[in-house]
Amino acid sequence: MKIALVGNQNSGKTTLFNYLTGMNAKIGNWPGVTIEKKTGKIKGTKHEITDLPGIYSLSPYSIEEEISRNFIFDEKPDVIIDIVDATALERSLYLTTQLMELDCKTIIALNMADLLEKKGIEIDEKKLEQKLGTKVFKISALKETGIDEMIKEIDNKEDLTRTRIFDSKIERAVLDISNQLSAKHNRFMAVKLLEMDSRFVDKNTKEFDKIRKELEKNYDTDMEEIIATERYSFIENTKKECVKEKANIITVSDKLDKIFLNKWIAFPIFIIVMFLIYYLSVGVIGSATVDWVGENVDKLGEWAGSMLESAGASEWVNSLVVDGIIAGVGAVLGFIPQLIILFLCISLLETTGYMSRIALLFDKLFRKLGMSGKSLIPFIVGSGCSVPGIMGTRIIENQDEREMTSILVPFIPCSAKLPIISLFAGYFFGENSGIASASLYFFAIIVIIISAFILSRTKFKHVSSSYISELPEYKVPSIKYVVKDVFDKVIAFIKRAGSVILICSIVIWFLLSFSFKMEYGVDIEDSMLASIGKAISWVFYPMLGQNNWGATVSAIQGLVAKEQVVSSMAVIAGLAEDVEEGSQIFAQGTPFAGITMASAYAFMVFNLFSAPCFGAIGAMQRELGSTKRMLKAVLFQTSCAWVLATAVYQIGSRIENGTFNLANILIIGAIILAVIGILISKLKNKKSGCSSCPYCDSCK
Repeated sequence: MKIALVGNQNSGKTTLFNYLTGMNAKIGNWPGVTIEKKTGKIKGTKHEITDLPGIYSLSPYSIEEEISRNFIFDEKPDVIIDIVDATALERSLYLTTQLMELDCKTIIALNMADLLEKKGIEIDEKKLEQKLGTKVFKISALKETGIDEMIKEIDNKEDLTRTRIFDSKIERAVLDISNQLSAKHNRFMAVKLLEMDSRFVDKNTKEFDKIRKELEKNYDTDMEEIIATERYSFIENTKKECVKEKANIITVSDKLDKIFLNKWIAFPIFIIVMFLIYYLSVGVIGSATVDWVGENVDKLGEWAGSMLESAGASEWVNSLVVDGIIAGVGAVLGFIPQLIILFLCISLLETTGYMSRIALLFDKLFRKLGMSGKSLIPFIVGSGCSVPGIMGTRIIENQDEREMTSILVPFIPCSAKLPIISLFAGYFFGENSGIASASLYFFAIIVIIISAFILSRTKFKHVSSSYISELPEYKVPSIKYVVKDVFDKVIAFIKRAGSVILICSIVIWFLLSFSFKMEYGVDIEDSMLASIGKAISWVFYPMLGQNNWGATVSAIQGLVAKEQVVSSMAVIAGLAEDVEEGSQIFAQGTPFAGITMASAYAFMVFNLFSAPCFGAIGAMQRELGSTKRMLKAVLFQTSCAWVLATAVYQIGSRIENGTFNLANILIIGAIILAVIGILISKLKNKKSGCSSCPYCDSCK
């Protein structure tokens, strides 16, 4: 039996789906977590259940609604389980009234029933069942209560008689049209034809225009508004009869929101939270845990080397395993403790409900930049990995806003960039490594804001989409889910290290160990890799202050996988130990010895903003719709990275040398602000016209 799981965004669908199937689909307290449908088998049954994207109606105003409606019509599920947020019944029932018009069995699951008493709400589910004409069950997907009884109803062949919600004139019109339709869901289609839904209206349905126009004449408005009004009237009456609410109940969430959404302290709290995440993951705790992993990687390299030597392996085979594979893969795996802390912190923020508050906080600012609060969600997801972050832009209705967000998501520091940040910040900034790491996160936010402002007034001239979201209740995180979520992310990272990074490390070792004459054991400066790096190192000279071929080839490796930057550096340095502290990588005699604090920060900036890994580039290509647009995006990202990194080094090196004093900083800063102000005014004039310019279209 085929079952569809349908419901509003943030109604608990995916939590229920995970419980029923034993899977670990992504959960988050913000809209759009389920962007594509997920399918699994209900445990102990042969029933196939599909978790559809969260929607508010079956009218295709967004990609999620289109995916959900297409599934219902094309896949023809036998049963629909409608997940209703019991604490927000009025909002949820609009979708329910549309599902009631479909020709398949519908079961209503009143989720979050455990929160009803806390919010002072009483729902008479039996009366609601009579009112809707379908089975209703109170459940809690989080507490795992009431679900088994609901699942038993799936096999029950009996279905109640559906309630008709429209007045007699509209019901008569719906009946007349549906009797002339032979397809499944003919009542639903009849209503949509009255609303002039573009999916169903064609040359064969023009005959129903007379019915629609007659109704519009009687009601003195268009049919879409009439239908919506009728639905809301039914919902209001249903709520009056089935729901009792105690007045003025102040919940814990209400009290917390007075703090976290306070107009004066909300942003400072957000800054402190994000600073602590990076300080913990890269700074104190992260650095302490990394040492243990580094020691074990070192021991593994020594043990493997001695084993291979005793087995009679050739010198180049020993070097391949120890200096190539263990050094390359081990260098990245050494940062897993820091990644665990980062994943843990982000997962806790997601499951508590704080992330949805952040989206609301940034909505006003993002709207001025041509985006909305919905754009923040892909950035949050992108802090784990850019690929799902870019795919997450599908929740954004406006195409221009969606494409612009896809281009900017890779600017946010993802988990793959954390090893680079940890390595350079830990070695060059010592005790201040946490501050240096957090500063890159806020630097990324500033660059995203400026880039969005410029792009929205040049390439993507549009009005941002609306962002409407009911804030979820704050929840105590599910330890079971958080552990599984962190575990899955870490395993995915390890698999990546064991595949892509392994192959790249072998390639780097080969190019480093052989010359173009295929001679093994040549001096590192005469290797193929050094020759390639020297040929293109001039590109990086302005941001490094030297022709550093090692840093050059490592940065280019980041296009394959950002983790590969550290792995490549470890292989070039020819070691597997102490990589986490950088004490050997940046030692005298290695190709990285000349890197300074200023060039180190510039190198981090370049890798943060340059084109993402191949996986993310592929995701951008899919979301932007063409290879040409993807290549333009990659060029934009890499150009921004080069300019920013060069500026950071040129200013930072002068501060480091004492040749750039406070007066210089203030003067240059004033000039930069003046230039930015002029550009902004020009862009505004270009967009809206001005009173003095005789050349722009608006003034002609």
